[in-house]
Amino acid sequence: MFALYESKPDLFTVPNLEVKSQILSLESTIQELPLQDCLIESTCFGKDIAPVFEANLLLSGVILIDRQGKFVGMISRRLFFERMGSRYGIEMFYKRSIEALYQFSKVDVSILPGNTLIVEAAQKSLHRRPELLYDPIVVEVETNVYRLLDVHQLLVAQSKIHELTSHLLQKQTQAKAIQTEKMASLGRMIAEVAHEITNPVNCIWNNLIFLCSYLEEISKLLSTYDEVSDPSPIISQIKEQIEYDSLQEELAETTQSIRFGSEQLLKIVNSLRNFSHMDESKKKPANIHECIDSSLLILKNRLKYNIKVIKNYCTNLPRVNCYSGQLSQVFMNLISNSIDALNEKSAEIESLDWKPEIQITTEAILGKDYNLMSIKMADNGFGIPLEIQDKIFENFFTTKPVGQGTGMGLAISNQIINEKHGGKLKLNSSPGKGTEFEIILPIF
Repeated sequence: MFALYESKPDLFTVPNLEVKSQILSLESTIQELPLQDCLIESTCFGKDIAPVFEANLLLSGVILIDRQGKFVGMISRRLFFERMGSRYGIEMFYKRSIEALYQFSKVDVSILPGNTLIVEAAQKSLHRRPELLYDPIVVEVETNVYRLLDVHQLLVAQSKIHELTSHLLQKQTQAKAIQTEKMASLGRMIAEVAHEITNPVNCIWNNLIFLCSYLEEISKLLSTYDEVSDPSPIISQIKEQIEYDSLQEELAETTQSIRFGSEQLLKIVNSLRNFSHMDESKKKPANIHECIDSSLLILKNRLKYNIKVIKNYCTNLPRVNCYSGQLSQVFMNLISNSIDALNEKSAEIESLDWKPEIQITTEAILGKDYNLMSIKMADNGFGIPLEIQDKIFENFFTTKPVGQGTGMGLAISNQIINEKHGGKLKLNSSPGKGTEFEIILPIF
C-alpha cells in the first residue's frame, strides 16, 4: 500500500460517502441510492490520489474533471491500484498527471442517467466485461453533474427490490386465488339457485298456458249465455257489483302481464345458468350475443338514469369455442365499468345535449389465414387519462374510491381473454370523449 501523502485540496474535493436511508420500490431509480462525489482534476498526480483511496476504504473510484470543471472520465479503485502495482507502474504514473493513466488504460466508462431504474441499471452493470464487473457506474444526476455509484450498493438495492417483487407477486397470486375461488363459489351458488328456481318457473309457465286457455273458454261460455238468454235480476246485480265488462278487459291484461313476467323470469334464470359456468373444464361452442344479453339482463337494475344501450350486432356472427361463463364475467366487468363511468359523468355535468350511452358492436373478421371475432364495448363517459392507460390492466390498480373497487376486474378480464382464449383485450380511450374496450377472439 502507499503511504499517506499530503494531498492538494485545490485539485480535488473531499469524497462524500454519506449513507442514505433507503425506502425502495419497484420504481426506484439509481439517484435514490448512496452516491460518491469525489472529483479530481485530471492534472492531479497519481501520488496525490493514493492517499484519498487509503483514507476512504469505501471509495470505489474518482471522477476526473478538467480545469473548467467539465467531466473527463472515471478511474476506479481497482484500476488505479492495478496500474500502480504493475511493473514500472510507479515510474510511469506516480508522479504524472492522472490523465496519463486514464489515456493509457483506455477506460470503458459506464454512464447512466439518474432516472434509470435500479433493476435496469443492475442488468446493464452485469452485462459489462468481466474485468469491469465491480467498477463503479457514473451517474449523471443533472446536466453535467456526475456522481459514482458503487456496484455493491446497486446489487444490494436490486436484492431488496427482488425481495419486494417476490412478496408483491405472492400477494397478487394469493389475491388471484381468492378471487378465483370467490367466482367459482359464486358460480356454484348461482347454479344452485338457478336450478331451484327453474322448477317453479317452469311450473308457472306451463300452467299459465292452460290457465289462459281455460279463461278463454269460460269467457266464450259466458258470452254465449248472455246472447241466448236474458239474465236474471240476481245475475245482473252481481255483474254490476263486480263490474263484469271491465273485469273481462282487465282479465286479458292480467294474463298478458303474467305471461310477460314469466318470460322475463325464464330469461333471468337462463342468464344465471349461463353466468354460473365459471368452472367449465373445457371449451364449448357458444352464442356470444346470448352471453352479452345475459350480462345485460343481470345488470338491468344498474342500467338506469336513462343509460341507453345500443346493440350493433353482426347478423351472421358464428358461434365461438369458449368458456361462456368466463366470457360473461368479462362482459359484466366491462359493462359495469361503463355504467360507473356514465354515472360519474351524469353526476358532474348538467347538459341536455349529452345522453349516456353504451354501444356494443360485434363483427366477424374473416381472412385467408385467420378467422377472428371483434366485440367492442364503448361508452361516452369522461374517458381514461393518458398517464394511467398503461396501468389499467395491472393487478390492484383502480381509479375508483377506496372500498368501491378491488383493482382486479380488468386484470382478471385481461387474463381470461389472453390466457384462456388466446385473444386480446385492447383499450382505446380519449379523455373527455369516452372509452372503448375491444375483445379479439379467435374463431375455431
